[in-house]
Amino acid sequence: MRHKKKFNHLGRTASHRTAMLANMASSLIIHKRIKTTVAKAKALRLFVEPLITRSKTDSTHSRRMVFRRLRDKHAVTELFREISVKIAERDGGYTRILKTGNRLGDNAEMCIIELVDYNENMATKTAAKAKKTTRRRGGKKKADLLVDAPKADAKVEAEAKAPKAKAAKAEAKDSTEEK
Repeated sequence: MRHKKKFNHLGRTASHRTAMLANMASSLIIHKRIKTTVAKAKALRLFVEPLITRSKTDSTHSRRMVFRRLRDKHAVTELFREISVKIAERDGGYTRILKTGNRLGDNAEMCIIELVDYNENMATKTAAKAKKTTRRRGGKKKADLLVDAPKADAKVEAEAKAPKAKAAKAEAKDSTEEK
């Protein structure tokens, strides 16, 4: 029975699985997004998010604990220098899984797993959504339209009279200069 055995073994031995997840986590940290299967992405998310959380405190101990899991010093320096600064205020959910369809060869579900704060396209979409206002039913009331109408008419008349006034001033100057 499999009671309380929650994580996916991915059809590999324990050593193969941890080596694969360490390599995938290093690639994710360096490249900010990778393409893989959905099962591996879900397992990778469980592997890499605690490491990113640990990178928020830059100490020798936390660097050693992260290096113990990743086994790649370039990925560790990238994680502690750049990524930890960018995700400092985020409480969790550092990765995003975007499903892309099935693979042609074996019909496996494919996806892209990426670090959330490094996708500029998604950041602009969320900023655009923040500007959305609530829609109301009526718009302006008729009384407001009637009150605004004379003001608009007065502005139009003033703008129409302005060129005529300028022309009259110009003619007056010309007549005084001729005398």
